Amino acid sequence: MSKTSANISLDPALKRSAQELFADLGMDLSTAISIFLRQAVREQRIPFEIRRDIPNAQTREALAEYEEMKRDRIKYPRYGSFDELLGEVAEDAEDYKV
Repeated sequence: MSKTSANISLDPALKRSAQELFADLGMDLSTAISIFLRQAVREQRIPFEIRRDIPNAQTREALAEYEEMKRDRIKYPRYGSFDELLGEVAEDAEDYKV
């Protein structure tokens, strides 16, 4: 069977990791990609599930805090510039001077 080449762009670290994995499995990157393509053609789909990563507890907490910040504009004010924010911090600092 004749072969043709295809060029793909990969993140260098991903390529190295994949090459190490496939070497441990007794094949090179080209063979692994060929296996993937054959399976995709055979099944007429991507041969594995693709889904979003489920956020961990810390990320869910941060997203909930972000939503709260959007809802409560008094507790979490918005600023037009960094200088505006620094001005408020300076005013608050004056209130605490003894």
